Amino acid sequence: MKSIKYIAITLSTAALALTSCSDSFLDHQPDERTQIDNEDKVVQLLRSSYPDCNPSWMGEINSDNIIDNQTPHMPSNPNTTQVLSHYNYSQFSLWDNQLFRFEPSTQATYSDYDSPGFLWGSYYSSVAQTNAALDAIKEISAKSGMTEKLKAARGEAELIRAYDHFMLVNFFSPAFVDSTKSKNDVGVPYVTEVEHVVNKQYDRSNVADTYKKIQADLEAGLADISDLNFNTAPKYHFNVDAAHAFAARFYLFSHQWEKVIEHADAVLGTDSTSIKSKTMNYGIFGDCSTSDDYATQWQNPSLGNNLMLITTNTVLSRRIFGYRYSIAGEGARGALMIHTNNPLWRGYICPTQLVVSGQLFSSSSHDYGFYNCKIGETFEYDDRIAGIGYPHVVYRAFTGNELLLERAEAKIMLGRYREAADDLEAYWNLGLSTYTASDRTSYIATGYARQMTDDVFTSYYNNPENDNCYANWDFAKAEGLDIPQAAVPYMNCLNEFRRMENAFEGMRFFDIKRWGLTVTHSVGVDSEEFTLKARDSRLNIEIPWESLSAGMESSRTTTSPATVDASQNVSDYVVKSNK
Repeated sequence: MKSIKYIAITLSTAALALTSCSDSFLDHQPDERTQIDNEDKVVQLLRSSYPDCNPSWMGEINSDNIIDNQTPHMPSNPNTTQVLSHYNYSQFSLWDNQLFRFEPSTQATYSDYDSPGFLWGSYYSSVAQTNAALDAIKEISAKSGMTEKLKAARGEAELIRAYDHFMLVNFFSPAFVDSTKSKNDVGVPYVTEVEHVVNKQYDRSNVADTYKKIQADLEAGLADISDLNFNTAPKYHFNVDAAHAFAARFYLFSHQWEKVIEHADAVLGTDSTSIKSKTMNYGIFGDCSTSDDYATQWQNPSLGNNLMLITTNTVLSRRIFGYRYSIAGEGARGALMIHTNNPLWRGYICPTQLVVSGQLFSSSSHDYGFYNCKIGETFEYDDRIAGIGYPHVVYRAFTGNELLLERAEAKIMLGRYREAADDLEAYWNLGLSTYTASDRTSYIATGYARQMTDDVFTSYYNNPENDNCYANWDFAKAEGLDIPQAAVPYMNCLNEFRRMENAFEGMRFFDIKRWGLTVTHSVGVDSEEFTLKARDSRLNIEIPWESLSAGMESSRTTTSPATVDASQNVSDYVVKSNK
């Protein structure tokens, strides 16, 4: 696990503009045309240093939100005939078939949008650029002194580098347990220097070490960051609110509960007025009529709920709807619908109307699944006549809604249940209160939703017949988490809210890994089942086959030889899993 391996040998220039077919992508400065020799150039460099990948599809297809439409399933829409049916839709990419079976995506490359290789290359490309910026800051400040602009730029670079490695370790490594147990889990290479040699060797180290280095960068960035350099488009940078939101998420994943609350409070405040200003306002969709209108509002940088946005290269909005793997059937019911088994307030979040306050579009009559305009695509043309260009989706990296739920989780873990219930009720009720008048009339009056009160909360979530999202108590104990029975109703509510809030954006996969939830994928007309329980090594996305063939250590921990497509020409590729 601690052996030194190459981080990568070849990356596609279509995915990364920083490489050649024979050199490692960390071998060059991000832009060899320009010498970064003053603070304005550093600030400009950082504007293009954010990762250009979108992690949503990787998270969704490995979660319980996505189903195989070729498998017999109940229809998505609860008002249609309740009979098992299946559809012979084709997959968007062949490697989607592999990912849905929790297999390494040997049929994907670094240049394939949304693939493991594209994520791996994009995050490390971002790391390379931030390292170049940090080197330049060091050189400039040594000559001219550390200015406030340089200090803020250093903070931004440190936060980007921490965020890149945070995303990498949560996709390609096991979930963090604690600083002792996680030393036994393979991490990701933590790159802090500009590469000046070809094929430099890197150590994957372990998850505990990776988290320690992330925390060091995060806290250094927090000490330096300000909004000084963000005169335009501050939401597309690690602005101060986004920095605190990232800190809250990191501390949540590393079980530092008090720090989660501290950084969440710095953004949300503690009263209902301040919280409402940072959470989702569904009233903005009142004048929307097209999917582009809705997407513009979801991705609007002036929206208080949007704390940080990243422009990504992705075909997410195409592949997630109308193909073999989509949010449909049981996946849609679990992720997008508030079930009707409690008459006090619980109703479908996706009723028969196609749109409720901008939330979802459905084509469930044919069970193509649901589509959400928060992942709406824009297309940047290189050549309009030839129709050549780049598809973009604005990824909402941090939102106020997500932050509020993260704070609620930290309070549950601390046993502060009354305060946790306040946050959970605020999440639901503040959003509901902003619905347009027409939506409120049709949505609430017809029984689809109710205000959440203490009585409603306790009457539903304390029902012993409800599922326990933490049923795997052995996992919780092994992870060092003390989850008393009193926490179960709050965790159940949080589980539902987080799954619904983060649908289409991939975060459900992280919850499955860190909470030890069981996920089962049924495949094909025979409903072949692939089930993963807590700590299954197949929950660790396998690194790209190009890196494996170069000698990089696998993300999976027990060897089981598998056949590789000969067309890949990877003679030494070994799939590692615990099937």
